[in-house]
Amino acid sequence: MWRDLKYLLAYIIPAIVAHALYFKGFWSYNGITVAFIIIPILESFLPGNTNNLTKNEENDQLSKSIFNILLYLNVPIILGLGYWYFHTITYFPLETFETIGLTLTVGIYFGGVGINVAHELGHRKEWFPQFLGKILLVPNLYMHFAIEHVHGHHVNIATPKDPATSRFNENIYAFYVRSVVYSYISAWQLENKRLKNQGSASFSIYNQMIHFQLIQVAYLVSIVLFFGWAILPFAIITAILGAMMLETVNYIEHYGLQRRKLESGRYETVQPWHSWNCNHDIGRILLYELTRHSDHHYKASRQYQILRHFDKTPLLPWGYPTSMLIALVPPLWFHLMNPKVEFYKEQIPELA
Repeated sequence: MWRDLKYLLAYIIPAIVAHALYFKGFWSYNGITVAFIIIPILESFLPGNTNNLTKNEENDQLSKSIFNILLYLNVPIILGLGYWYFHTITYFPLETFETIGLTLTVGIYFGGVGINVAHELGHRKEWFPQFLGKILLVPNLYMHFAIEHVHGHHVNIATPKDPATSRFNENIYAFYVRSVVYSYISAWQLENKRLKNQGSASFSIYNQMIHFQLIQVAYLVSIVLFFGWAILPFAIITAILGAMMLETVNYIEHYGLQRRKLESGRYETVQPWHSWNCNHDIGRILLYELTRHSDHHYKASRQYQILRHFDKTPLLPWGYPTSMLIALVPPLWFHLMNPKVEFYKEQIPELA
């Protein structure tokens, strides 16, 4: 039973956002204090485990609708908390420090939960979960992720072709620029290629990227209509914060790892050792197993509740929040991580 109910703990995150919006004051900074102080401390005492489900247990977990429902419920919760945030900063007499704190908390939530759940739903084959995933990307103004991640990143991971794979000795700030710009360009290119293969014109009503731009503009216009022009910058800032959460996670998940180029000119098949894995229990639960990233890239169709650990995978020595904080200080990140990259290259010849 615990195996099924443990993911209810993921709702702690929206609960602390609601707590921040209700109580305000120094509680406005809940997003930072919980995500980047409390969770790293807890993860230092609870490092996690490498246990996997048996095949029968996997089949049992896949048969339960509760795991999908837990994801779907994030859609109304995120939209509701977003509305509450915009209403609060519009109509309540907040101190500047409260506005900053709430904006940081909501931005972290939009990215840390919104894009993460959208990522999981975007890998489903059915139209409904994919539709819900796209909704979750709207507050982050990052709808192109629905195309580029599945058809670009998963194809080109750990190669120079992938803008979302961080290079060895590449600092995170250079990575931000490259990943954001070229991932967006890649999404347009992938959509144009899809339409061309179908015999349709790139500039047409069938172009999803055009749809996405119109939807995102409509979202911003609705913010202005409901709350006024003064709130528009806050919608943009929270979206940027959410996108930066995603890109920071991208940076730590793939840093320095690469696939071999074969004599044919193609790259070797994606394997579990082409992504950094992380087994810390708290992060696994709160992020719907995103941290078991090696198996996700090895078999992208595997749903979050059955992702596996592999012994032959590079392991992050810290949980995601701690890794993200360290990555923001490039000299420290290089000092700590470069030897680990070299170590895994020696241990796993395929990485060399």
